[in-house]
Amino acid sequence: KQWYQRRVRGSLLVCGEAPTLSIWDLTQGKPRITGEIKSAAPACYAVAISPDNKTCFSCCSDGNIAVWDLHNRELINQFQGHNDGASCTDISTDGTKLWTGGLDNTVRSWDLREPTQKLETYDFSSQIFSLGYCPKDDWVAVGMESNSIELFNVNSTVTERYQLQKHESSVLSLKFSSGGDWFVTTGKDNQMNIWTTPHGYSIYQAVEAGSVLGCDISDDDRYIITGSGDKKATLYEVMY
Repeated sequence: KQWYQRRVRGSLLVCGEAPTLSIWDLTQGKPRITGEIKSAAPACYAVAISPDNKTCFSCCSDGNIAVWDLHNRELINQFQGHNDGASCTDISTDGTKLWTGGLDNTVRSWDLREPTQKLETYDFSSQIFSLGYCPKDDWVAVGMESNSIELFNVNSTVTERYQLQKHESSVLSLKFSSGGDWFVTTGKDNQMNIWTTPHGYSIYQAVEAGSVLGCDISDDDRYIITGSGDKKATLYEVMY
C-alpha cells in the first residue's frame, strides 16, 4: 500500500489505498489516532490543507475532489474532477486556488472563492503523479509517469513551459521549498533531485537503495526528508 500524509498543527493527516483518512496526534510523545474521516471513494491518493487549517481537500480514486471540514470531520463539498483518479494536489499560499493532477493526463485549477467552477485545464502527454505550486511566483511543477518534469507559468500571457529530464522512471513526489527558489523531486528510479525555479537547473542528486516514494522539506528549508521502498527514511541537511 502507498500512503500520503500532511501535517496540521501538531497533527498528521494520512490517506492511501483505503477509503479512510486518519488523523494522528503528534503532541503527546507516541503518535496516536484521534479520529477518522470516511470517504465514499475506494482510495484517497493525496490531500491538501487550507492555510487556516480548517479545510481538507482529498484527491479520490474516482476522480473527484472531496472537501472536508476538519473540525467536524464532515464532507462539505465535492468537485467533479478528473476523468480518472485524482492523484496529487497543492494549494496556493493565499488559499484561493487549488491545483490537482490526475491519471487522465491533466492538471486542473480551482477557484476556491467560487468552488463550483474550474479555472483552467492543462493537458499533458502522460499521467500526473506529483504536483507542486511555487509559493514565490506563479509556477506549477508536475512530475509524470513518463519520467518527465514540467514547469509552467499560470499567469503569463504567453505560455512558458520548461521540461526537465533527469529521472529514469516515474516521478513519484515533488515539493517546493518555502522560499520557492528550488524544489525536490523523487522517483521510482531511486533518485532524489533538487532543481532551481523556474529554469530547472540541477543542483543536487542522490541515489538511494530503493524507490523514493515521498519527500518533504522543513519550514525553514534546512532539511529534506525522504521515504523509500526499502522502509527507510533519509534526512538531508541543506547547506548553502
